[in-house]
Amino acid sequence: MVRMTNNALSTVEAQIRERAAAYCESNNIPGFVAGVYHAGEQVVVAHGAANAATGAPMLEDTGFLFGSVTKVLTTTLVLQQVERGVLDLDAPAVRYLPELTLTAPGAADKILVRHLVSHTNGIDADLFFPDAKGRDALKTYVKGLAGSCGALFEPGEQLSYSNGGMIVAGRLLEAVTGLPFPELLKREVYTPVGMTDSGTSAEEAILRSTAVGHFLDPQTMAARPTSMFMLPDTWGPAGGTPIGTVADLLAFGRTHLAGGVSPSGTRVLSPESTALMQQVAFDMATPNTPPIGLGWVLYPFGDTTVLAMSGASPGGVSILCVLPEHDLVFTAFGNNPGAIMLQDQILRWLLSEHLGVQLPALITELEEDVDLTPYVGTYRSNQLRVDVSVVDGQLEERVTYEPADASQERIFTRFAGGRVCAPPQRLVPIRPGLFAPAGYPLEAFDGYLRLLLVSYHDVRAGQARFRNGGGRLTRRV
Repeated sequence: MVRMTNNALSTVEAQIRERAAAYCESNNIPGFVAGVYHAGEQVVVAHGAANAATGAPMLEDTGFLFGSVTKVLTTTLVLQQVERGVLDLDAPAVRYLPELTLTAPGAADKILVRHLVSHTNGIDADLFFPDAKGRDALKTYVKGLAGSCGALFEPGEQLSYSNGGMIVAGRLLEAVTGLPFPELLKREVYTPVGMTDSGTSAEEAILRSTAVGHFLDPQTMAARPTSMFMLPDTWGPAGGTPIGTVADLLAFGRTHLAGGVSPSGTRVLSPESTALMQQVAFDMATPNTPPIGLGWVLYPFGDTTVLAMSGASPGGVSILCVLPEHDLVFTAFGNNPGAIMLQDQILRWLLSEHLGVQLPALITELEEDVDLTPYVGTYRSNQLRVDVSVVDGQLEERVTYEPADASQERIFTRFAGGRVCAPPQRLVPIRPGLFAPAGYPLEAFDGYLRLLLVSYHDVRAGQARFRNGGGRLTRRV
């Protein structure tokens, strides 16, 4: 790590340290680690404990699960194969993976390779957790889609955050390279980028300082370690298994800042592919779902675009943000899901105070007298049901998890820390089709937490076809 001499970065270090200590203390978050690279220098700050059960400290080089930040790594692997002429973004995925099938006849045949990494594939598998390990884990996942998962929409028609699409992309990479995904990731990303402390297994992680996730005990509100360190190997390309450090993710972010050249000078991706990942591939034109590139989510903060991806792991949350216009990378991990609020605070402080970016209010007022009837009904996606009704003049949503089998229930329940159904949520209208959870100040949605807004789309015959929560679609039934 480069130690700072820059006064501005000294202020960044002090701010992160102060904010982490205060937030973790008041919200029972055991540990937090964050890093910022800016204009040639970087700093890493660690606070608290990596494991509340053992008391192991969170260190600057403590490893953690990347979660869905992995999706940008998986997309980088796909673009490498496109550059080499092995893959064509506009070819059907079944050209390379003939066994790809969904329960909806013919639906898989329409999915292009680019749909897999732009979250526009429509695969209805967001909570599909087949339990398998080893070399054939991704093959098992794809095989399981045929009997368990359908399609939410026609490929390219909508945008819905897609774990399934990234996992299929990982299996497609295995098919065309002949290498297992973990080996390909190490050879083509970890090594050339210089991610020297990254791996994909608990067996590797146990040999060094590694954080574990925590959940708050509902009775005592004390942090307790997760009972499941990572998701099954079947979820590797979507973020289930990759592990590394803040320094590793800073190096990866810097590679994308530098047009595909790693900090050591190794060419990882071409300038054209790096730029393509940052271009808008689909825009839902709604504040709660920013435009998507290939792999990256493109968050608008005023006139500045933040390339971002956050990642949930059992009891933990990570984030990676790249700001090409300002030569800055920010990454962080907290070992309790509530740390996402701290990450949002730090990101907004970096933008407004460190970089001087003007952050306009995303939502300025609420609209009264919005007709709520088009949104009432039941919406479904894989193992999830959302019942929407009108109560006391407001929309009320009830989200219910409906496990497909005991194995999937066990995995998801442990991933979620035991809570699988949220309490009813009241929504207040911002405008037709866009709602905010009741009780939040409007400024809360100016940053990363705009994902808490809920939108409804494609109103036909007086009824919305889709509900969008957290960037994920459910379809009216």
